[in-house]
Amino acid sequence: MSRSPLSRRRFLTVLGATGAAVAAGGAELIRALPAAAAIPGPSSYSATWASVDQHPPAAEWFQDAKFGIYYHWGVFSVPAYANEWYPRNMYNNGSNENNHHRSVYGDPSVWPYHNFINGARDKAGNLVQFAPRLRSAGGNFDPNEWAQLFLDAGAKFAGPVAEHHDGFSMWNSAVNEWNSVGKGPRLDLLRLHADAIRGKGLKLLVAMHHAFNFTGFYQWAPQQTDASLRKLYGQLGASAEEQLWYDKLREVIDGYQPDILWQDFNLSQLPESRRLDFLSYYYNRAVAWDKEVVATYKDGFNTRGEVFDFERGGPAGIQSPYWLTDDSISSSSWCYTVGIGYYSANALLHALIDRVSKNGNMVLNIAPMADGTIPSGQRTVLLSIGDYLRRFGESVYSTRAWSAYGEGPTQMGGGTFQTPRTGTAQDIRFTRSKDNRVLYATILGWPGSTVNITTLSASRINLGTLTSAQLLGSTAGTYINLPTRSQDGSGLRITMPSSSAPYSAPAYVVKLVFSGQIPALGGGSGVPTGWARITNVATGLVLDSGGSVASGSQLKQWNWDGSANLQWQLVDVGGGWYRIVNRTNGMVADSWGNTANGATAMQAPWNGGNNQQWRLDSVGNGRYQIVNRGTGTVLDSGGDATVGARVKLWTADSSTNLQWTITAL
Repeated sequence: MSRSPLSRRRFLTVLGATGAAVAAGGAELIRALPAAAAIPGPSSYSATWASVDQHPPAAEWFQDAKFGIYYHWGVFSVPAYANEWYPRNMYNNGSNENNHHRSVYGDPSVWPYHNFINGARDKAGNLVQFAPRLRSAGGNFDPNEWAQLFLDAGAKFAGPVAEHHDGFSMWNSAVNEWNSVGKGPRLDLLRLHADAIRGKGLKLLVAMHHAFNFTGFYQWAPQQTDASLRKLYGQLGASAEEQLWYDKLREVIDGYQPDILWQDFNLSQLPESRRLDFLSYYYNRAVAWDKEVVATYKDGFNTRGEVFDFERGGPAGIQSPYWLTDDSISSSSWCYTVGIGYYSANALLHALIDRVSKNGNMVLNIAPMADGTIPSGQRTVLLSIGDYLRRFGESVYSTRAWSAYGEGPTQMGGGTFQTPRTGTAQDIRFTRSKDNRVLYATILGWPGSTVNITTLSASRINLGTLTSAQLLGSTAGTYINLPTRSQDGSGLRITMPSSSAPYSAPAYVVKLVFSGQIPALGGGSGVPTGWARITNVATGLVLDSGGSVASGSQLKQWNWDGSANLQWQLVDVGGGWYRIVNRTNGMVADSWGNTANGATAMQAPWNGGNNQQWRLDSVGNGRYQIVNRGTGTVLDSGGDATVGARVKLWTADSSTNLQWTITAL
């Protein structure tokens, strides 16, 4: 078979302390590992896309974790005004931050941002400085107390913003003298966080936002004459700044071994060689540590080796590969400010449930005060989320997205910067067990005496192997049997214990257990009725018509750019078959009756023939094989991630080259 080796997931096989091993489908020599080790991916990485793209992006522990916490806490927390971009906007004449700074501290040209680091007095004579003290030294900062709160909130990973756009490193840096050991707190804050978080059994996330430090953050700050201050304010020049960006990452990697290295935007402004240097270095260090790591991005990387992060949002439907969103406990600021407000615990919890149902994780930001105090309002929200996850976590942790994410009137997600919304009793979100034998239907409010799950109608799914339905009880591991149920063309109706809720909860979970695999969902469920993009799982590229082309033109793959060439409509022609119609030219996907493996998928005007009819076979996790009625073969990327690569047809197997996701537009 013409499978690309780059599309395969390799596992290191240990043949003994002195034995040799070779990765399946490739020629990499496998390093000697302890007998129990089995680390996905190659044994070493080079600074090329072909190499780093072999790194499995979302480790299984990451997909199991679902929920994490991070925090914007640093020098910018001291003024506690507007938001974490205070250091940028205080230099913008006429801005609210500029006016506030002049009023409280003085003219920024005389009272600059680095005074918050070194310490200086404001106009009222108060000493102002980012210098939190440990509780053991008489202060309010207790990293172990923070870590316990994260554990109690149900987080499985946590960690700090180790450097924000302001250029202040929260670790003992040898390459940046503007750090928390050399100045201000005189503490290795990242070390304190890392030790406390790992001490509670959580994975460590380290967030780095420093790419924007020298690519625009200090746009209005005056040019510095002192070389050290030029480093803080991102004024060293491109070459030196790019080296510093890389050196800081290496320090964090070597010194703290983060399980997740999260990065903010503007990575695409860095040379490609620098980005590849970072990825290969991180992945090689992880091989040496003998553990799986996750690198996330908003730009500059790709989903073949890294995890894409939606800021304050997520997709409207199931999206593959596995993804992440970072959201904040507040709509107004990512750092603490006087008068900060918070989203409700229910809105954030429902957002988490929605994102998990769509094949994603959520990391929630909190905003501690400059002295290390976590405000009570934030604690209340976190503990409310933790209470739910402690009671009903079996429907969240270690689950996977099902063929459909859910149903109901409340639209959640659809891109970045989407406000968390509280669902209703008509909103249901699905997850499944990893062995695909249990389906969880989470109802975002008490439905009353009966719940009708329309997705599970008789026209869509055969429930003949359903053995039990239970309501998860008010404490973990307890269940209320729901023996009375019926299914017809309008859905699966289940009689609940009573018209009023038997206990109070932000959401209620029905557990459906099957004697074997959850039956395949058909009848168009999960298939958008409007325009959609069809994305290959192995390559991340989307199905492309090429535009206004002649009948018989080949189908290709392309980077998603929103053009009509890349948009398709799946029109039901009956019996579970569809025609796949392109938005630009109106032609449909066509096999031309060629049954050979490797045959090129074509396009032509609709004629109703079997060669133009396709079936969607779900393989779980929101992925489908797209099967041609005339040939029985399926659409295949061949694992070729080259933009413009042709789409082929191949006999169905388990390769991700043959798997596609369908995302409504």
